[in-house]
Amino acid sequence: MADVKPIGKALFLREEELRRGIELMFFAYRDFTGEADSILAEQNMGRAHHRAIYFIGRNPGITVSDLLTILCITKQSLSRVLSGLMQDGYVAQKPGATDRRQRLLYLTETGIALESRLTSLQGRRFAAAYREAGVDAVDGFQRVLRGLLDSYTIDQIAQQDQASDI
Repeated sequence: MADVKPIGKALFLREEELRRGIELMFFAYRDFTGEADSILAEQNMGRAHHRAIYFIGRNPGITVSDLLTILCITKQSLSRVLSGLMQDGYVAQKPGATDRRQRLLYLTETGIALESRLTSLQGRRFAAAYREAGVDAVDGFQRVLRGLLDSYTIDQIAQQDQASDI
């Protein structure tokens, strides 16, 4: 385990508490994705499809290059996912207005419906947990999640936030 020494009475930094946090993260992720996984399986899709659908829905007109950056997967993996999503009518691809070489991605009506269904399901789980935990815990939880991110990911999120403010 990491060489972490408790500071004063910071019991949450003890190995057993760190391990408990790791376990809770694993279990929370399993349960958070479980319901969505069932819906995706009905469509012969997996989590890579879900992530692509989510981020295309969140960023209509996103370039393939930007989606690759967000998902941190190979071009080959994304190509397989996008090919299936386009073939099955969930995603549409259009050339860029100024640079025709750009491939801009949009959800179709079918894609929007699936993204909405999945996000609604997961959103309800978050809403219930947030309500139960309270505002201070939500803020603390988000700070902990940000603390788990690599600096590259933090920069990536900041860039997305700036782009959405424009």
